[in-house]
Amino acid sequence: MNERAATVEDRASDPLDRAREALQSHDWQAAYDLFGQADRAASLSGDDLEAFADAAFFAARADDELELKERAFKVRLDADERIRAAYLALDLGREYGYIGKPSIASAWIRRAERLLEGEPEGYAHGYLALARSGVAMARGDIEAALSLAEDAVAISSRARDADLQATALAALGGLKIQTGAAADGMGLMEEATVAAVNGELSPIRTGVTYCTMIAACRDLTDYGRASEWTEAAERWCQRQSVSGFPGICRVHRAEVVALRGAWERAEAELRQATDELAAYHAIPPMADGLYALGEVRLRRGDLAGAEAAVREAHGLGRSPQPALARIRLAEGNARAAFTALDSAVRAEPWNKLASLRLLPAQVEIAVAAGEVAAARTAAVALDEAAREYDSPAITATRRESWARVLLAEGDAPAAAAEARAAIRLWREVAAPYEIARGQALLAMALYAQHDDEAAELELRAALAEFERLGAPLDAAAAARELEAAEQRRGAPRQARMTFVFTDIVGSTKLAEALGDVAWQQLLAWHDEALRSLIARHGGRVVNSTGDGFFAAFEAARPALDCAIAIQRALADHRRTTGFALQVRIGLHSAEATRRGDDYSGMGVHVAARVAALAAEGGIMASAATLGEAGDVAVADARDASLKGVRDPVRVASVSWA
Repeated sequence: MNERAATVEDRASDPLDRAREALQSHDWQAAYDLFGQADRAASLSGDDLEAFADAAFFAARADDELELKERAFKVRLDADERIRAAYLALDLGREYGYIGKPSIASAWIRRAERLLEGEPEGYAHGYLALARSGVAMARGDIEAALSLAEDAVAISSRARDADLQATALAALGGLKIQTGAAADGMGLMEEATVAAVNGELSPIRTGVTYCTMIAACRDLTDYGRASEWTEAAERWCQRQSVSGFPGICRVHRAEVVALRGAWERAEAELRQATDELAAYHAIPPMADGLYALGEVRLRRGDLAGAEAAVREAHGLGRSPQPALARIRLAEGNARAAFTALDSAVRAEPWNKLASLRLLPAQVEIAVAAGEVAAARTAAVALDEAAREYDSPAITATRRESWARVLLAEGDAPAAAAEARAAIRLWREVAAPYEIARGQALLAMALYAQHDDEAAELELRAALAEFERLGAPLDAAAAARELEAAEQRRGAPRQARMTFVFTDIVGSTKLAEALGDVAWQQLLAWHDEALRSLIARHGGRVVNSTGDGFFAAFEAARPALDCAIAIQRALADHRRTTGFALQVRIGLHSAEATRRGDDYSGMGVHVAARVAALAAEGGIMASAATLGEAGDVAVADARDASLKGVRDPVRVASVSWA
């Protein structure tokens, strides 16, 4: 073999050369494996360590990526390459901030600042300006954040660095959108994304730019544009063999799918997206995905699942509002929802996009809580926040909010006009759930004008759509309104329900022992806990009986599950606080007469008497309930004589512990 052939063969077998070739061809896993072989054989240069870090990122080895960048920083520093070392320090600061480690992130940024002292201006100074802009943004100094982002854009032009320019334009565009200059901000975003489309950026910067653009479209509820950029990003990911960024794109795509009403598919997409993103420690998009998952579950009536998702998103740094407040409203606790949302609205008055998310919910919840003046104030603030944003979805939300306020104030004709305008706009967006909500709201305005026939037409259309979509809470609310309308027309109806009565045992003695303040606190906890559990199991509180509740369920099994959940919650509370709050619960399934939201008849009377038979901390159920509930562990089955009831009723104690 001649010397030239031997040299070619050696190069072909050299893992470092093969790693570089694999990286160029975007064979990320092969590049990662080959760089690993080369690294074990000899020390890598700063360039190769950075390339190794890129391969680690795209091979979903986020922990290795950080370690490799830290090693590359040390190699650059030892070689007195201060500019590149400063860039790496800033990149590490960004990475650590991204995964929720702000103290380490700040330390890396300070390291970069010292390295760049006295150095001539270059691309690293642009990234430093962006880091400082992010710090200013975090402390609420928006003017400084904007100014520093503008500095970064100017530096990128002088340095002629495409990655820096795209990053700076996107950052400045996002800040402008949040502060109300939507047209200017979107223009900057588009300028940055054109470079990505044209192949001018590194793979990582291309993916980040696409995702930033899609997120901005989502925030502006510009769903058509969001769909276009999502498709473009996915095509790029397929060409580049990139698996991480589709997780981010999948979140945004699922949000559009959810808007169209395909909630089961959206939930599956979001679960897959968050799993993909977890491998990359992609904390902000993971949080967005979990929050979106919570919203989908809320619409599907899964309150417990919704709350778990938004709490997990909150743990990753994303505000749980307004979804968490809407969950509280669905549980029947409008006051807690109103208080929580009011605090969230006050937290970032400068952030117009946050206001656009929060204020519509604040209007709805304020009306439900009886705070009509606060609802009007929120609607006015929504008008102000939406001034720079003219998408059909934002305008529809604003018109719907005014419909709620005007209806609460007693101006039903004006409310109906606003609701009709909102419905027309939601039809443009093709958002079936929002259309149905608008129809239900319009029906309330029509009922208030005594136009019952038109109101029923709208409400039945809304009910049919809620049932088609799988929105049980909204469907139940619409059905109740139709039933209430029937009752107002003097047409009571018979309904078979499972009735639940709860009662605190020995409340007078306990109140005396605890004192007024402690007793009221304990009673407030009891009321909130029971209301929440009743709502979560699909029941409805008919009324409060003083020391307990009268609730109605459409089926025996969820009613029994709710009773068990109540006793277990009370037992847990006793263990953690020491307060011996004992509640007895009785259940009976029967026909009863329903008038509006109330029930009457012998079935209700029997349920109350069955509750009186229960022991402290016990559950007593009639044979009618147990027969419909299915497999239930019981004890002490017997025939009981109930006051006011002619024939004995078969009852048994439910074993819940």
